[in-house]
Amino acid sequence: MKQAIHHLSVKARTRGLVEFTDEARRFVAAQHIDTGLLTLFCRHTSASLLIQENADPSVQRDLERYFANLAPEDEQRYEHDAEGPDDMPAHLRTALTQVQLSVPVEHGQMVLGTWQGLYLFEHRRHAQHRDIVLHLIGE
Repeated sequence: MKQAIHHLSVKARTRGLVEFTDEARRFVAAQHIDTGLLTLFCRHTSASLLIQENADPSVQRDLERYFANLAPEDEQRYEHDAEGPDDMPAHLRTALTQVQLSVPVEHGQMVLGTWQGLYLFEHRRHAQHRDIVLHLIGE
């Protein structure tokens, strides 16, 4: 059984989805593991990870609008605002999504559907560098 770990820095310019499927594919291919499991972990409390549609950008816009309605910026709603008015809504959005994903690896490639991509879902308004840990185990 082999293992490999990699820290991937993903830059989000603003709130929304940033695809990093190609970077994850390159990491998996470089490990020469035929069958295994890739775990992805976002080391932040105001950003999350999604496997989502990668063909139609309107899906991403609709997701952002949906989450803006679920967890709006409103200074009257929240006690926590240590880093500004988008701070607590970002934590809520992360709580409603996930910070860890698992993707099977078969024949040395991630087993994703035709229209699936890996995304960082940034929940803050301003540019951020996010650390995504990729851990691959298999043989």
